[in-house]
Amino acid sequence: MPYKRYLIVAAIALSLAAQTKETLKARLSATPADARTRAALAGSGTASATLEGTKLSVTGSFDGLVSPATSASLHAGVAAGVRGPAIGDLTISKATSGTISGSVDLTPDQLTHLHKGGIYVLINSDKAPEGVLWGWLLP
Repeated sequence: MPYKRYLIVAAIALSLAAQTKETLKARLSATPADARTRAALAGSGTASATLEGTKLSVTGSFDGLVSPATSASLHAGVAAGVRGPAIGDLTISKATSGTISGSVDLTPDQLTHLHKGGIYVLINSDKAPEGVLWGWLLP
């Protein structure tokens, strides 16, 4: 009988853990900082993120960049559309199309920003070192 109780408790724990998993998505698009950078910006992509506890895991893809991607990172703004500082690096294909992936452990403050739509993916390229594709993670 104790073994059966253990299985029931384990099943309940797994069920609760599955319920705490959040999924978010982002559409990555070119966002010019000013008229000077507009010509270097092209491309699009998508990203998906999973939050389990405080760990945010991101995967995605992009294509159509004018020049090869150089880096990708997660940033935290106070709300959707508001830019903020980098909170973690992502792995990216160093090409005009490819994939991104990575994860970061979020602080309580960053979790608050995430739930307000303030965490976003930023891809930089040779011709747009301050950002070519941006996408805010939303439910």
